[in-house]
Amino acid sequence: MADKVIITCAITGSFDTPSKSDAVPVTPKQIADSAIGAAKAGAAVAHIHVRDPETAAPSMDIALYREVVERVRDADVDIVLNLTTGAGARYVPSAENMQVGGPGTTLCSPEERVSHVLELKPELCTLDIGTMNFGEHAFLNLPSHLRTMARLVEEAGTKPELEVFDIGHIVLAKKLIAEGALTGTPLFQICLGIPYGADATPQSHLFLQSQLPQNANWAAFGIGRQEFDIVALSAVCGGHVRVGLEDNLYLSRGVLAPDNASLVRRAVQILEGLGKETANAAEAREILELR
Repeated sequence: MADKVIITCAITGSFDTPSKSDAVPVTPKQIADSAIGAAKAGAAVAHIHVRDPETAAPSMDIALYREVVERVRDADVDIVLNLTTGAGARYVPSAENMQVGGPGTTLCSPEERVSHVLELKPELCTLDIGTMNFGEHAFLNLPSHLRTMARLVEEAGTKPELEVFDIGHIVLAKKLIAEGALTGTPLFQICLGIPYGADATPQSHLFLQSQLPQNANWAAFGIGRQEFDIVALSAVCGGHVRVGLEDNLYLSRGVLAPDNASLVRRAVQILEGLGKETANAAEAREILELR
């Protein structure tokens, strides 16, 4: 399957994108329907966040995750579900006391961050490696927390996708692999263009890729206008790809994407132009060694 490329579709994310595009799904039904549409367009993996149906704000409500997962599993498509565990890591210090979280803080325990994974047992979940400035807030992922989260999700039969935003995150991931906190063939997702991680350039992509363990499976994505550039570069370099309204709202300059499926179809076109074949969900499971 050397030329088979897995397309992940990141369905909705957690940024304030619904205010910028009506295409961004918000309710569990909209998120599930969008994942199903992405599968029919050629995606093998759906990366899932959930939102409050009333406010569109990011949510950690297990009931919302459960509804999305059940709707997708009951549909007439086959797609690998990848639930985020990034929620619960945001820290915004209070102006009055830096030691206390202020408005916007979502910080919670490692166990809480993976509770939906332990209940719903998706085949994949994200594991964000490393602490960083994530836009205007701190994104806290301490090594001890990552060890706990990795152990819990692996005990549940879920494979962690290691999201890395800069070189230090790869260094930490390698340490966790060496000490046995992460087992099996690792799966990395190189995340490019997120403020203030590595930028979405060929130079960043090639350097971070070069630092991955030799046996790793990996994918990469770029946000905004770099989305399709990184699709092409990642595929040429032997990796897998990710697109979706979480990362980019536009199909082309000034043209909003009408849905996630349209972004997936554009990725399929790029891959086919490079002589690559897209993997289906069953092939993705074999490539990624999912249980």
